[in-house]
Amino acid sequence: MNIDLLFQTKPKDTQTILKRYPKRELAPNAKVTRIAPSPTGFVHIGTVYSALISERLAHQSNGVFFLRIEDTDKKREVDGAPDLIVKSLTHYGIAMDEGRIVSGKEIGEYGPYLQSERKAIYHSFAYELASRGRAYPCFCTTEELESSRKNQEGLKIRPGYYAEFATCRNFTDEQIEKKIAEKKPFVLRFKSEGNFDNKIHVNDLIKGDRELSQNDQDIVIIKSDGLPTYHFAHAVDDHLMGTTDVIRGDEWFSSLPLHIELFEALGFPLPRFGHLAPIQKMDGSSRRKLSKRKDKEADVAFYQAEGYPVEAVVEYILNLANSNFEDWRKANPLTDNREFMLTLEKLSHTGGSLFDIVKLKSISKEIISQFSTNEVYKRALEWATTYDPIIADEIQKNPSYTKQIFSIERTGAEKVRKDIGQWSDLMQEIGYFYDSFFIPKRDELQALLTGIELEIIEKSLDLFFATYNEKDDKDTWLEKMRTVALTLGYAPTTKELKAAPAKFKGSISEITKIFRVFLTGKAQTPDLYEIMKVMGSARVIQRLKMPE
Repeated sequence: MNIDLLFQTKPKDTQTILKRYPKRELAPNAKVTRIAPSPTGFVHIGTVYSALISERLAHQSNGVFFLRIEDTDKKREVDGAPDLIVKSLTHYGIAMDEGRIVSGKEIGEYGPYLQSERKAIYHSFAYELASRGRAYPCFCTTEELESSRKNQEGLKIRPGYYAEFATCRNFTDEQIEKKIAEKKPFVLRFKSEGNFDNKIHVNDLIKGDRELSQNDQDIVIIKSDGLPTYHFAHAVDDHLMGTTDVIRGDEWFSSLPLHIELFEALGFPLPRFGHLAPIQKMDGSSRRKLSKRKDKEADVAFYQAEGYPVEAVVEYILNLANSNFEDWRKANPLTDNREFMLTLEKLSHTGGSLFDIVKLKSISKEIISQFSTNEVYKRALEWATTYDPIIADEIQKNPSYTKQIFSIERTGAEKVRKDIGQWSDLMQEIGYFYDSFFIPKRDELQALLTGIELEIIEKSLDLFFATYNEKDDKDTWLEKMRTVALTLGYAPTTKELKAAPAKFKGSISEITKIFRVFLTGKAQTPDLYEIMKVMGSARVIQRLKMPE
């Protein structure tokens, strides 16, 4: 038949296009990897996970990592989603050598990197397949396809468009030309030469050696709107863009036989494929895939809203990706994590990595504890300005006071504070320093001091006021605290309590707890002496009064 009838205009010759995309000049072992998300809404943490792995593999080998937006499904596309993808990946420090950037422009010589702008390219290769008898028009309606699917279900056989169910596959030229003349809408399908009963062997970069059935499905390659399906577009693009290693989600593994056949039909060498098991979480006693519908932590916006530092999220993802990262980090506490050599061999190829929010917070606390006072102030204010303007207002009212708060147990401290695990902890962990937030109630304070008699509480406060001097150094302050404890029958040191437990009512820690609770409304805080120094005498005196 006249292949030109299948296209509104005759596409360019494929050789012309191939010349436009020459082979990349890279070292023999250099990898070219990509992330190719669809702009269908929020960015899944799995996309960042996959992108980080792909980016590290490329750059560890002095290769190239690029971003391609696969926006050919216009029905599912969400306005602004392409820019959200770019901003999210950039936010997490994933360095893209090519593709769309934050400004909305593209960098790189192998674009366009937006698939909807590559329509003419796909038509050229589809035209070539059709001219070789490897693609044909299909005029089946949605209703006819649905009827066929239900028939297959009734027969309890594989669903799809293959064998006798490929009703348009054997149309004559006359039948095709007649339907086109009648302006019947159509799609272009790939004509498979596979046999499902035959097996092929694949060597997946992550799963290893596997055996799969050949593809026999005549899948759609060009939709009725002229845009390609993912299957066809990615084969064309990954070849033209020189992709050497495709790291993608496990859900595409079953499509690998189809993709192998497509590459072969197009005459393209096959890239290496690696299929990532999905990130999972515990749901009761069982594991399940992290769901964009059920789990707030599936959305990368969650981590920004909660205020996890970028470094913490990246380090956590590296923990998920490679089990040996944690030991490497312990051995290299201050080394940039880009020095860590990520390997596919350490990736989970069975159940998938298990998401653990407690582990993420632990990593985040460790990272924030390493920030300087100025860095903590800067980042806390940046986060609060967007997500908690009330505390942001207090933070910036008195920068000097706030920095003193953040400096407690930070630089040079014997035990570095690790109270803040995310910036959304600010109100809980430092809010008590600000009088506008600290409104103590007698019953709440006493509840925190259960087991300590009211008389002891009142006497300890009186004894403290008798000798309180805000200019005392820490040793002097501590000695006064010990005197208060001993006067009330409490051991002045842990050592003395252990030596003669029957001699004392309890430990000095119970006495200092009284002051901690009255000053902060909390039973656990950073160093009490430092808190009192930062608060100043007026605030300390005011707070160490029993509220009505």
